[in-house]
Amino acid sequence: MNLRSIDLNLLVVLDALLDEAHVSRAAAKLNLSQPATSSALERCRHLFGDPLLERGKGGMRLTPKAEALRDPLKNLLVGIAAVVDAPEEPLHEIRQCVRVVTADHPGILMTGPLHRALARSAPGIDIVIQPWHGAPAALESLARGASDIAVSVFPSLDETAFHCETLLDEDYVVAMRNDHPAAAGFSLDRWLDYPHIIVSGRGETRSGLDDQLAALGKFRRVGIVVPSFLMVPPLLEESDLIVMMPRHCLPPDAASRFHIVEPPIPVPGFPLHLAWHRRRDKDRAVQHVADHLRAILTSAI
Repeated sequence: MNLRSIDLNLLVVLDALLDEAHVSRAAAKLNLSQPATSSALERCRHLFGDPLLERGKGGMRLTPKAEALRDPLKNLLVGIAAVVDAPEEPLHEIRQCVRVVTADHPGILMTGPLHRALARSAPGIDIVIQPWHGAPAALESLARGASDIAVSVFPSLDETAFHCETLLDEDYVVAMRNDHPAAAGFSLDRWLDYPHIIVSGRGETRSGLDDQLAALGKFRRVGIVVPSFLMVPPLLEESDLIVMMPRHCLPPDAASRFHIVEPPIPVPGFPLHLAWHRRRDKDRAVQHVADHLRAILTSAI
C-alpha cells in the first residue's frame, strides 16, 4: 500500500464511526455534515476492502474487521498526535475534558477534593464522572477511548495494554444505629437476626458474604438493596437494618452517628486500583488528573 495516497483525515472519521456505529452521531461528534461523513465511510470501505459498518437488528453494527481495527487505529492516532503536537502547554493553559469511570465508593472520596485541586493547578481541565457497570465494561471503555481513567477493582487485565496500580487496600466494617438491639453482645447470630443492606449498582441480592455464610450453614436476610452508599446512613438511622460496607465509605462523622464493629467472621478486603490505557501514558491532562487521584485516595488510608 502506498502511504502517500492515504488521507489521514479518513482515519479520524473512521475512528468516530467505529466509536459511534452511527453515521449521524459520528458526523455530529466531528462537526461534519452527514453526507461528508457517509462519503468518508465509503472511502474507508474501499481502503480496507470491508463494509466496516453493516445494518443489523436495531441499527448499525461493526464487522469483525472493524472490531479488529479499533484499538490499533486509536493507538495510531495518538502516536500521530504525539509527533505533530505543539510544544507542551503549561498546565494552567490546558483545555481538555478527562472522563473518569468509577464505582460509587471511590467516587464519594475523590470528586470534591479532585475538583478543588484542579481548580488550583489546571482550571481548564473538566472532569466527567461516568457510571460504573463492572470491571469488564470499564476496561472496554478505556480500550475504545470512551473513558480516560478508571478507579475500582480489576482482578486481572492485560498489562501490555493497560496501566494498573493499587491505591489502597480496603477492608469492611459492620455499622448500625447507636441504640440498635444487636449492638450489645454483638455476635454472628445477633448480626444475622436482623435484615441487611446490600449496596449494588446492578441490583444484585447476593454477594461473596452469602457464600461464606452458606459454608458455615448460616444465611442472612437482605432487607433492602440500594444503588448508592449515600443512601445507607439514613436507612441505618431510621430502622433495625445493618450494613457491612467498606470502611472508607463511611461518612466522616460515622463514629458519632453509628455503632461500628468488625465483622464477626473474617471477610476479605479488596484493593482499589487506578487504571488507564497505555495510549494515555503521555497525555498530560490525563496524567495530571491521575496524579491528583493517587494523592487523594492514598491519603484516605
